[in-house]
Amino acid sequence: MTFKVINGKKMADDLVEEVRLEVQQMCEAGHAAPGLAVVLVGDDPASGVYVRNKIRRAEQAGIRSIEKRMSADCNQEELDAVVEALNQDDDVHGILVQLPLPKHLSEERIIRLISPQKDVDGFHPVNVGLLGTGQADLVPCTPLGCLEMLQRELGDLSGKHAVIVGRSNIVGKPMANLLLQANCTITVVHSRTPNASEISRMADIVVAAVGVPKLVGDAWIKPGAVVIDVGINAIELDGKRKLVGDVDYDKVAPMCQAITPVPGGVGPMTIACLMKNTLVAAKRLMNISH
Repeated sequence: MTFKVINGKKMADDLVEEVRLEVQQMCEAGHAAPGLAVVLVGDDPASGVYVRNKIRRAEQAGIRSIEKRMSADCNQEELDAVVEALNQDDDVHGILVQLPLPKHLSEERIIRLISPQKDVDGFHPVNVGLLGTGQADLVPCTPLGCLEMLQRELGDLSGKHAVIVGRSNIVGKPMANLLLQANCTITVVHSRTPNASEISRMADIVVAAVGVPKLVGDAWIKPGAVVIDVGINAIELDGKRKLVGDVDYDKVAPMCQAITPVPGGVGPMTIACLMKNTLVAAKRLMNISH
């Protein structure tokens, strides 16, 4: 079977350009450009790379970026004060605190402290609840990116059977809600699911988001399925560090209609959807129809 590799970078470029055009229209109508504040605590190299990539994308989308750097030994009250100030700043429409935080700081507290209207990560309990009832404007960026990829690749998803491998609060659960709202039939399999591979093999769409390298093999996939691989795992292979997904790409790809690579698949779309969420938040806060 001939399969298509879904180009996440190209889709992300397209989405960022769509956001840029909307931002341009806003500014031409006399509104301020959306403002995205990114808070980075400490000097973790991976977090630093993520933040730089987000700021670069914001610039491409015409979104003002505000970077707040804090030392790794800052206390909870200091971090809380920064977030509270951003909540009150009318020039800031989206707030993102880069995770993970140092262990002495409470991620749950910070997620709850961010204003739901500025929660462009979509993690606040208010936004989680709205997603569960089909009312959310701000949803987690990775599952939103997966949905964008599927809709841009397949169009209408109505009637498709989708299996999500993994039940995390960040990807698995919101992904199930989003696909349900797109009129898919949903099954979630996880570590306690018996015969997970047999269930997955019935699916038209498989979204793998479990954090186990190459877990999903060819026995999990129905010929002609579309596979979205959310996983990004660093492994040692032939003495070298390599990034692989939750899908055994070499075995699975020949069976698929389409599949995302790792890297270059879901990752770029996650950051592009952060820009989309920032635009949505700005329009709501400025009372501009979206």
